[in-house]
Amino acid sequence: MHRVPLLALLADYSKAHANDKNEQQVCLRYIDFVEKHPNCFDRELAIGHVTGSAWIVDPTGTQVLLTHHRKLDAWFQLGGHADGETDVLAVALNEAKEESGLENIRPIAPAIFDIDIHRIPARKEVPEHDHFDVRFAFCAADPEKIILSEESIDLSWIPLAELESKTTEKSMLRMRKKWQAIQG
Repeated sequence: MHRVPLLALLADYSKAHANDKNEQQVCLRYIDFVEKHPNCFDRELAIGHVTGSAWIVDPTGTQVLLTHHRKLDAWFQLGGHADGETDVLAVALNEAKEESGLENIRPIAPAIFDIDIHRIPARKEVPEHDHFDVRFAFCAADPEKIILSEESIDLSWIPLAELESKTTEKSMLRMRKKWQAIQG
C-alpha cells in the first residue's frame, strides 16, 4: 500500500507529540484523510491533497528561508504538491530545490518536523480545498546561492527573531518555536 510510509511517519509524529492536544487533533485528521483517500497524493483530489514543505535553516540555525508566494501573496516556507509522489520527504526536498535554486540541502532528520492542514482559496478553475502539509527540517550548506523562482515574488533569509516582520501565521510561528526547542 503506497500510503503506508506516510502513515508510519504520521504515527511516529503522533507519538512524539502525544502530550499536545492541538497536534493530536491535526494528526488524527491528517491520518483519517490519508486512510480514506487512496489518491491523497494527487492534486486532482478536489477536496484536498498531500503537500510537502521544507523549513530550511542556514548553517548557523538562526535564519529561515522564506518565499513570498506569488499566488497567495504571503510569506511561507518552501513547498508544494506531491503530484502522485508518495515519498513526502522527497517531495519537500525537490520543492525546496526548485523554489530556492539551492542544491546543497540536507534533511536534519527523516522524521516529520511539523504538520499543518490549511485551506487554499478558490482560484480560477480550482475550487477551495485543503492542503495536508507535511513539513521537514533542512539545512542549506550554501545559503548565499538562492535563486528566485517564477513561483515567488521574493525569496529571503529571515532571522528567526524577526519572523513577525514577514508573517504572523500561526504555523510559521509554531515551526520557529519547534526549531528553537531543538536548538536548546
